[in-house]
Amino acid sequence: MLNESRPGRLSAPEFLQGLIDTLTQRGRSVLGIKPPRHTGEDPDLELLGEALLSRRGEASGVAIAQSLLAAFERAKEPERLKFLSSLADRFGPDRRAVELAIAAYKSENGGAGKTIEALHAAAEPRRQELIRRLNLAPGGTTSLVRMRQGLLSLLPKHPELQAVDDDFVHLFSSWFNRGFLVLRPIDWTTSANILEKIIKYEAVHAIQDWDDLRNRLQPADRRCYAFFHPQLVDEPLIFVEVALTKEIPGAIGPLLDKERQAIDASEATTAVFYSISNTQKGLAGVSFGNFLIKQVVQDLTRELPNLKTFVTLSPVPGFANWVKRELKAEASVAIDDETRRALAAIEDGGDITQAKEQITALAAYYFLKAKQPSGKPVDPVARFHLGNGARLERLNFLGDASPKGLKQSHGLMVNYLYALEHIEANHEAFAEAGTVVASQQVKKSLRAKLASQDLVPSTQAASQRKIS
Repeated sequence: MLNESRPGRLSAPEFLQGLIDTLTQRGRSVLGIKPPRHTGEDPDLELLGEALLSRRGEASGVAIAQSLLAAFERAKEPERLKFLSSLADRFGPDRRAVELAIAAYKSENGGAGKTIEALHAAAEPRRQELIRRLNLAPGGTTSLVRMRQGLLSLLPKHPELQAVDDDFVHLFSSWFNRGFLVLRPIDWTTSANILEKIIKYEAVHAIQDWDDLRNRLQPADRRCYAFFHPQLVDEPLIFVEVALTKEIPGAIGPLLDKERQAIDASEATTAVFYSISNTQKGLAGVSFGNFLIKQVVQDLTRELPNLKTFVTLSPVPGFANWVKRELKAEASVAIDDETRRALAAIEDGGDITQAKEQITALAAYYFLKAKQPSGKPVDPVARFHLGNGARLERLNFLGDASPKGLKQSHGLMVNYLYALEHIEANHEAFAEAGTVVASQQVKKSLRAKLASQDLVPSTQAASQRKIS
C-alpha cells in the first residue's frame, strides 16, 4: 500500500497518473503518433478514429484517443466540421452487419433472443463506441463535453449532424446520471477557483463583484449547492442559490440587497430557490435540475426542520417576446383592445404600473393557455418546474424591475411552490396530460372571457393567423 504522507513517495493518484502517462507514451511510440502538443501537421482525424476502433491494446488506445482529442481541439472549424460529419456518415451503423442481422432475425421468425441481441448490436452506430474509447484518454470527458459544445454551435446550419448529437446525449445521460453526481455546498470558504466559476456561470442574476458574491454566500440566511462529477474536477455542472426567509417573496431586489438585514437560519420558515444555473453548454439536454432541487430540499429539511415552505422566485424569459408576437397577430385571442392600448402606452414611455392589471391577466393566459404543439407550456422555466411537480403559485408584477427583467418579461416573476405532499401527483398530471397545476390566485387573474378559450398551441395558432 502506498504511503501518501511520506516525503519522496508518490501518492496513489500520482502513481496511477504516471502509469497512464507511461503507457500512453509507449503506445504513441509504437504507433508513430507525435505528442499532442507538437507544432507540425496534425494527423487525419478520421484515420485516427478508425485506428482507435481497430486497436485493442489499452496503451495504444489511450494514445490514439489523446492524440485525436488534442488534434480536434487545435483544428479550425472546417476541419472540425469534416470530422463531425464523418461521425454522421463514416462512423454510423455498419449497414452490411445490420442487413445480415435482419436476415438472421427473419430466418428465426423472431423467436431467438440471440438474433434480437445481434440486431441491436449491429444497429448501434460505430461512433458510440468511438466516443466511449475517446473517453478513456486523460481528461477525455472534459474534451468530449467541449466537442459537443462545438457540435451544438454547428447544428443550426448542419441539421445532418443531429444523429451525432443524439448519440452524445444518449451517452452523456448515462455518464452523468444521478449516481455519479456529488452534491456539495458552496460557501464563502470554498476554494477561489470554484467561486470564480460561480461568478462566471451565474446565468439568472449576474454577480457584479466579489462583494455581491459574499452577500449571496456568507450570511446565515443564504445557501448555495452544486452538483459535481468525478471526471470534471472543480467544475460545477449546475448550482442553485437559496434564500432563507420568513415569507414567500414577490421581488428579487430585496433578496439581493447588500444592505438587507440577515436573519438567523432558525427563524426562517421558507426556502427560496431564486437562481438555478447550468454551467456546461456541452451538457445541454442532460437534466440535472430536477435531482438538484429534490436533493437540496432533503438536505435543508434535515438541517433546518423549521422550514415548511419550498418555493422558487423564477424569471419568465420568454414572456416579452411572446407578447410581441401576439401584438403582431391581427386576431390575437390573448390581447384585447384595452391590453393593446396599455402596452402601446408603455412603449411610448408611459408608466408601466398603469398596466398592472393587463400584464397580470396576459401573464395568466401565457402560463395557463399558451401551448407548444406538444401541449406543454411555451415557457421553458415553467416546463422545468411543472415537470418536477411544482405548482404555479403566484404571479409577481414588477418582481424584477432591472433593465434585463423589464426587457425579457416586462418585469414579471413567478413563484413555483414545491409542496412535498403533492409533488408526485402534480408531476403525473403534467407528464400525462400537460396539466398546469396552478393556485386559485393565478387562475383568477385570467380574464373570464379568456378562461373559456380552447387550449390552442401557440405556434399552430400563429400559423392560422395572418402576421403583419
